[in-house]
Amino acid sequence: MPLTAAAALWATAGTPAYSPGLQYLSQIDQLIVNAQVDLLEVLVGFESNNMYQLKNSQGQPVFYALEDTECCTRNWCGSLRPFVIKVIDNYRCEIIRLMRPLKCDSCCFPCCLQEMEVQVPPGNPIGYVLQEWHPYLPKFTIHNERKEPLLKIRGPFCTCRCFSDVPFEVTSLDEKTVIGKISKQWSGMAQECFSDADNFGIQFPMDLDVKIKAVLIGACFLIVSDASSISFERVTWTELAFNAETN
Repeated sequence: MPLTAAAALWATAGTPAYSPGLQYLSQIDQLIVNAQVDLLEVLVGFESNNMYQLKNSQGQPVFYALEDTECCTRNWCGSLRPFVIKVIDNYRCEIIRLMRPLKCDSCCFPCCLQEMEVQVPPGNPIGYVLQEWHPYLPKFTIHNERKEPLLKIRGPFCTCRCFSDVPFEVTSLDEKTVIGKISKQWSGMAQECFSDADNFGIQFPMDLDVKIKAVLIGACFLIVSDASSISFERVTWTELAFNAETN
């Protein structure tokens, strides 16, 4: 996706020195997030920590995202629970930490709108994703570490569609220029009906600042966990679970 003149406001002229895992974001313009239901969780109805796999456009795994929440929090608060998601690279190093506090939002009483804090490295906030109130559209704003607005995300009125993707457009602040997209991708009738292995895509300009790319990853997880949007399913890569230890 070419970078427009308006989007150039958020592009970086040079690549700063980040960890090798985060540095990889400077080389890509899209990510695919795969998730799958834990069969044991389905059978016993016990909420477990979620795990996700992030792939590049060639289908190669580049990151893993691991939820780290307490058992009581997961099972009592459900989809509105606060959570910490740790994004690790193929070297099993945590490169991004996503933190969502407990918020009980409502379209009628928007006093506790959803938000996500993105930390790179863990403990160092680099950006935020804040939900905007709207009577019928899912809307979010991307902020930098000083909570200054940079971009907006605008979703469709209907987030349940057949035979097509469900797009959330990433736009400039005036919502006139489309910068990128976060979407649930249609996977075919068989997979949609008989499988919970949903696919989600994140698209952004190649030369967008890697910090903002990291915040857009956080936006993806916030959007799909929000009650007014689409829910991610779970995936069980138990061999990676030991990486979810709290720093």
